Amino acid sequence: MTPPRRRRRLPEHEQPPPPADAGRQRASKNPERLYVVAGADEDGARAALDLVTLIVARAEPPPSAPPEQVAVLRLCAAPLSVAELSAYLNLPFSAMTVLLTELLTAELVQARAPIVRQSIPDRSLLEAVMHGLQRL
Repeated sequence: MTPPRRRRRLPEHEQPPPPADAGRQRASKNPERLYVVAGADEDGARAALDLVTLIVARAEPPPSAPPEQVAVLRLCAAPLSVAELSAYLNLPFSAMTVLLTELLTAELVQARAPIVRQSIPDRSLLEAVMHGLQRL
């Protein structure tokens, strides 16, 4: 296996032109776009979501839904965390919570608490079960 080749850094006046998809990446960082995605937040009320809250779609996207809401509903056919949705849609957490609050209000998605693994059972209980099975 060969190591990756390093690119030589050029002085600023000799920089090559940016790749074609760089404009798309810059557009996602545009605050005006985030305002359009999140909409006017009149009352400021947001759902109590954190990064590990699981989101599940409850309905198909309506025809009048904006593209970001359609993308969320299609991605959430299986449960996804808010952090995963934020990464897939390239939106910051704050814009994602506003978008999800709208979907929760319209009852198009459902928020679930994350599935937490149970702690390991008590060792003495496991030993008692094992000894009981050995006596059989």
